[in-house]
Amino acid sequence: MNEKVAALLNDQINKEFYSAYLYLDMANFYTEKGLDGFANWYEIQAKEEQDHAMLMYQYLHNNGVKVTLEAIAKPDKTFQTLMDPLKAGLEHEKYVTSLINTIYEAAQKVNDFRTTQFLDWFIKEQGEEEKNSMDQITKMELFGDDARSLYMLNSELAAGVNSAPPLVI
Repeated sequence: MNEKVAALLNDQINKEFYSAYLYLDMANFYTEKGLDGFANWYEIQAKEEQDHAMLMYQYLHNNGVKVTLEAIAKPDKTFQTLMDPLKAGLEHEKYVTSLINTIYEAAQKVNDFRTTQFLDWFIKEQGEEEKNSMDQITKMELFGDDARSLYMLNSELAAGVNSAPPLVI
């Protein structure tokens, strides 16, 4: 495997674990506000980020690349309103999309078709994650100021489950 592509994937593992920390921090915020459904949604997001990291971890090992784990930074966001984590989540998903695109581009440049095929799923997943985040923002903008509607949104999110694929590569 190309050294630059391997290094980018290795770095992405750590960034995926940071994403999990960030989403757990968002879940903490909503738990403190008494919105267990919103907390559940971000706990699911955190688990998905951990799963993404493990997919990359296994992919590197399957290709004979040593994985180097780095320290995971503490989340640095502060939230004041119920909308703040939702908007921060969308911005973070856009950032992750840019990182995946950078890895894909690097793999393309060296004709690493196996890695581009591996990353195809992540590109599709990022599109879904950005849409889900935008949908949550839209719902909060429409209904978040009404207590009954907020209760219904919270209930909807409480029913969510993790839809990440099994860790098979």
